[in-house]
Amino acid sequence: MPGSPSTHDPKTCASCGRRIEWRKKWERNWDDVRYCSSACRSRKIRTVDTELERAILSLLERRSSGATICPSEAAKQVGGPNEADWRELMEPARSAARRLVAEGSVVITQKGHIVDPSTAKGPIRIRRT
Repeated sequence: MPGSPSTHDPKTCASCGRRIEWRKKWERNWDDVRYCSSACRSRKIRTVDTELERAILSLLERRSSGATICPSEAAKQVGGPNEADWRELMEPARSAARRLVAEGSVVITQKGHIVDPSTAKGPIRIRRT
């Protein structure tokens, strides 16, 4: 069926990195959908987002192969030592990690188990694939 969600390839939001759930209203232009919501569409990808992605990959490169990092480490690297500055970057750091999962560079874990980045709640760790 052309309108069935099962016939559409899964997509990841270009901004937040979460899985985009198929909606009937997107049936005609599913191939053009890049964002999961109007908030993500207006936010897009900023310079700080790409800096966070680079920081995550850089921190992981300096660790042993099975080691993990916390998103706060990337936020601190980009935002600086002032807690108020790097705390603002926590959700963007988690989004950067989700985008990296979508491209296959990293996995997100909780309690040592790989989890779906779109549904993970609470503390997460990031590890190379």
